[in-house]
Amino acid sequence: MARLVLTVVGDDQSGLVRALASVVADRGGNWEESQMSHLAGKFAGIVLVTVADTQVGALMADLEPLEADGLLDITAVVATDEAATPEKVRYRVELVGSDRPGIVHDISAALASRNVSIEELRTATRDAPMAGGTLFEADATVVAPAGVSSDDLREALETVANELMVDLDFGAADDDVPGHHA
Repeated sequence: MARLVLTVVGDDQSGLVRALASVVADRGGNWEESQMSHLAGKFAGIVLVTVADTQVGALMADLEPLEADGLLDITAVVATDEAATPEKVRYRVELVGSDRPGIVHDISAALASRNVSIEELRTATRDAPMAGGTLFEADATVVAPAGVSSDDLREALETVANELMVDLDFGAADDDVPGHHA
């Protein structure tokens, strides 16, 4: 079986998920995992599907009309075998603070400098209650090589959080949260 990661973006309208799911189902594919959202009038998503190796080309061809009709821009890539990757440790990172340009850049740079990748990231801005201005919030699951010390990672993130003047919460990822993989 082939595992494909599909990324989709289109003007938000009803029926987009149905159209995509129909193509996957018509080729005997299985919709395994997805994250989808409405952002600034656009529908954006990422989907993991499995399909018989012999059906990959046909599935890709069947997706083309969705693009030709202007419904979705679709990119598909073959997923890698996660079992072949070295052992890793997951952590949860949450931060809240006054919004300003560069927060994601500075936090992600601190993570990348320790070979830590971001597995899942959700960010949002909202009006700050009482104080005025805008708050930036981020919730991430990050994946570190087994040899990276959680104390070192916490210290690096706290240093950046102090420079950014944001509140940081760092800890072990909760394995029973949907979307997190053990």
